[in-house]
Amino acid sequence: MMVIIFFLAMVLDPVGIMLITLPVFMPIVKSLGFDPIWFGILFVINMEIGYKTPPFGFNLFYLKGVVPPEITMKDIYTSVVPFVIIEIVAIGIIMVFPEIATWLPGVFF
Repeated sequence: MMVIIFFLAMVLDPVGIMLITLPVFMPIVKSLGFDPIWFGILFVINMEIGYKTPPFGFNLFYLKGVVPPEITMKDIYTSVVPFVIIEIVAIGIIMVFPEIATWLPGVFF
């Protein structure tokens, strides 16, 4: 499911992704016994990674609009690689230890 969200985030806006995927994914998530909050956090992180990766990289185009003119799109694309790697590691950690994502909401409920 996360791979589908990642690829959709490369080409669609967030509302479109949610309207397409959540009616299908949420019953699956609940039937498998996963925490919906945990799934939602993974969903948002995946969409964020998709927004900064090619082929479109919507956030990178926003960034190009505010950086000095001497910085090229190639510079921006190469500079985002470490951040994408860190976020992929973070997703792996949250998948292995879901308590990380559900601890704070659990304090409030």
